[in-house]
Amino acid sequence: MSGTQDSGTHDSSSTDTGGTKGSGPDGHGRGPDGDGTKEGSRTKERSGTKEGSRTKDLGTPGRGSAPRRAGGGTARRTATRTGQYAALLGYLVFLAFPFLWLISTAFKPPRELGSMHPTWIPEAPTLENFRQAFAQQPLPAAAGNSLLAAAVSAVIAIVLATPMAYVLGRYRNRLSRAATGWVVISQAFPLVLVIIPLFLILKGLHLVDSRTGLIMVYVVWSLPFALWMLTGYVRAVPPELEEAAAVDGAGRLRTLVSVTAPLLAPGIVATALFSFITAWNEFFFALVLLKSPEKQTLPVVLTHFLGAEGVADLGPLAAAALLATLPSLLLFAVIQRRITGGMLAGAVKS
Repeated sequence: MSGTQDSGTHDSSSTDTGGTKGSGPDGHGRGPDGDGTKEGSRTKERSGTKEGSRTKDLGTPGRGSAPRRAGGGTARRTATRTGQYAALLGYLVFLAFPFLWLISTAFKPPRELGSMHPTWIPEAPTLENFRQAFAQQPLPAAAGNSLLAAAVSAVIAIVLATPMAYVLGRYRNRLSRAATGWVVISQAFPLVLVIIPLFLILKGLHLVDSRTGLIMVYVVWSLPFALWMLTGYVRAVPPELEEAAAVDGAGRLRTLVSVTAPLLAPGIVATALFSFITAWNEFFFALVLLKSPEKQTLPVVLTHFLGAEGVADLGPLAAAALLATLPSLLLFAVIQRRITGGMLAGAVKS
């Protein structure tokens, strides 16, 4: 009896002891729950350490090295942009100075023109210089001659240069490269090298002292520049647009008229503008080829304000020069959006 009781008591105590050591939420033994608690704490410690190190590596705003590099780059970009704007402003002032001085001179009376202390703004503005300019020289007729020669030559040059530029821009081979190189080289020839042969050719064709002969000369002279300029615009048009039109069933002519021509419109307008300005301001060819006063262009007529001894009638000359400059400025102001607009706005570029 006593043995049985001792054995039961021993078993019971063993069970209690095992339960206390083994498991239980409040136990301190090496049971499964106890091990899980330690592993969880270790995992949290490791994850916290990793997150902390990552946070330190990334840095906080205003402390890390990356924001300092970004700030330095921003400062350099700002300084570069400021320098560019300053250079552009200086260039504009350099270009605007002669024009502003021309405007001031055109409205000054003779007393201020001969003053030893010139001023920017006329103290007594007058229109007498303009009246004298129209009275002394046939400015309207000369302006009409210049307008006719410049407009017709620019149109003919564009009509001839556009298909030629398309061929040079689309079909690149040795011949096209040689033609482009010759076009660029021809612009470096001085006028004195071609004026005598050109005069003899026009004399043989009975086109000396003729507006037609002058227009032909302007076309030949502006054609290389127009061709070179339009070739660059043609090469900027993606060929995929023409291929897509061909897939849709459009023929070659329809593709050129409906797809390529609208995309080249800004380039054509810009090239025509530069050809017009070149012919409008041209002086040397008009001086040599035109002898009749009623056929002379505006730049040639401006030289008539110089006296026999080379003394210029400064007031009327400035007024006439200002009137000769205005058409170019007005033309730029009217079509500047076509020039600066995106040539391929809305198109798919390659």
